Amino acid sequence: MFNVLALSRLQFAATTIYHFLFVPLTIGLSILVALLQTQYYRTNDKRYKKLTKYFGGLFLINFSLGVATGIVQEFQFGMNWSGYSKFVGDIFGAPLAIEALAAFFIESTFLGIWIFGWDKLPKKIHLASIWLVALSGCLSAFWIIVANAFMQEPTGFILRNGRAEMVDFFALIKNPQVWLEFPHTIFSAFVTGAIFMIGISAYNILRKNDIEAFSKAMKLGVVFGLVSLFAVMGIGDAQGKYLVVHQPMKMAAAEALWESTDKAPLSLFANIDVEKEENTFDLAVPRMLSFLSFGNFTGRVTGIHELQAKYEKEYGQGNYVPPVKISFWSFRTMVFVGTFMLMEMIVAAFLLFKKKLHKTNWFLKILLFTIPLPYICNSAGWMLTEIGRQPWIVYGLLKVDAGVSSSVSTGMVLTSLIGFVIVYGALAVVDLYLIVNFIKKDVKLSNEIGENNKGGVELWT
Repeated sequence: MFNVLALSRLQFAATTIYHFLFVPLTIGLSILVALLQTQYYRTNDKRYKKLTKYFGGLFLINFSLGVATGIVQEFQFGMNWSGYSKFVGDIFGAPLAIEALAAFFIESTFLGIWIFGWDKLPKKIHLASIWLVALSGCLSAFWIIVANAFMQEPTGFILRNGRAEMVDFFALIKNPQVWLEFPHTIFSAFVTGAIFMIGISAYNILRKNDIEAFSKAMKLGVVFGLVSLFAVMGIGDAQGKYLVVHQPMKMAAAEALWESTDKAPLSLFANIDVEKEENTFDLAVPRMLSFLSFGNFTGRVTGIHELQAKYEKEYGQGNYVPPVKISFWSFRTMVFVGTFMLMEMIVAAFLLFKKKLHKTNWFLKILLFTIPLPYICNSAGWMLTEIGRQPWIVYGLLKVDAGVSSSVSTGMVLTSLIGFVIVYGALAVVDLYLIVNFIKKDVKLSNEIGENNKGGVELWT
């Protein structure tokens, strides 16, 4: 268990999951803040200005922690995964460089202009600055997805001297994986921002703090979140159908489908015996997996055993089965939690239509305590995406054990892993403290400084 490969994988998983707690909220909340400021520009309603600054302050806290934790990711490619970096650096480096030099540069520059430009810049220019922040955040995500999509489905390359070298940059951008992963990730981020805004608004309404203003934020969050949830599920369905053909082992593992099956049932819950390679209990919906995979109830879904035999012939002896239990339950966690959020948003939209949402305290409490749900969904989805690709680090080209650094020791990786856990744990406490303190501070002061606050920085400090 305690070897360089296992520890490097654990370290990358821990730091990546922690970093990705901040990314979706940064993307989703930036769009929502831009929409709030757009409403202020259109209506000149001071409540929208207050809401913009309020949620803008929470966005800034999240953004700063996201940047700090994201820097670590790139260092790990060279330190723990030098075999991977050597193999794919010619390709992987290009989108990462564009993301850092173009998208993130625009985002950080105009964020500074937005923070210090309140009541100093013309309204149009100041509004444009927050939209540039929001759109460049989405652009950053696009280039990261371009890099990740190559790992899922390599395109636009040739193998030369044991390395993958780029021959067609535009093939990377046109990769079908990009146009499934990217919208799924972006709309998931929109859901995260919407649920966060709804939960914080519910908290303020329950505290009787400026109910009229936070009801406006609640309305925006519900509409934005409901539309985004439908988009996530629609794109997710298309993504699943694509993966059944192009990454069938990932989908077979996600369903714990050991044997190829016609009219395949969809498992809701299963007791998976990995050693015997069978399910000792399976609660399933008849024929539904075939329908979800191919759009009909009679399609044949390829199972793990058949795929394992096929890959051994194609790639040589080895184990090509990803961790089945993790794949199975991460997929169900994502789907079940996402379905709950959709039902919740439908109820919220109904109450909003009846003009009863801000008066229904029991439901407002549910909305408050569902803030963690999109984070659970996002983490589960990425766990399926990355773990379900095992044993490949670059699908069909490079296995994970060939990508790990050979020059680092177990002690070195273990030490850095412990260090990251401690530091990231401390950052988690700091982040939670800053957010909670900001919310409570503004609950106390918003009525005093809300409409009279002339500067952008005062509310955030």
